[in-house]
Amino acid sequence: MTSSTTLHGTTVICARFGGKVAIAGDGQITHGNTILKTNARKIRKIGGGVAIAGFAGATADALALFERLEGKLEQYPKQIKRAAVELAKDWRTDRYLRKLEAVMTIADREVDLLISGNGDVVESEDGLLAIGSGGPFALAAARAFRENDKIDAATLARKSIAIAAGICIYTNDQILIESM
Repeated sequence: MTSSTTLHGTTVICARFGGKVAIAGDGQITHGNTILKTNARKIRKIGGGVAIAGFAGATADALALFERLEGKLEQYPKQIKRAAVELAKDWRTDRYLRKLEAVMTIADREVDLLISGNGDVVESEDGLLAIGSGGPFALAAARAFRENDKIDAATLARKSIAIAAGICIYTNDQILIESM
């Protein structure tokens, strides 16, 4: 699933497969038509390691949202759906947060979600979520790779980002993966 607003500058995919979940993201940060950084960290474990999250969009905005999401996970321990809904409500109604331009994906051992400033909290239908400008390419690749039952979630995510990097000019092959 991708956001209704295409955010340029990244590709992040959440893949649940074979009893594991992995979120992978590329490392490229762009400004207009210039690459500013190639090894950015857009994926991290949060909530004391109970969940993994990734973002696409403005870096400072996403970092502010990570902090808010961490706070919601402290308030609602081990309830990522509740924490995500509470974040989305705040994001949509708070005058400051409403201006933040990012999309997030979060997963734990049970559920994977996309969270947006439009108030969206969407659980994947098939264990796959992709965000950012290369998201549609990574999602298509992941769906094709999933046909191979010998692949694990982390490998599926890595290969999907690599495919997107070959197509999307805002995505590179410096891939970071977190899994559980």
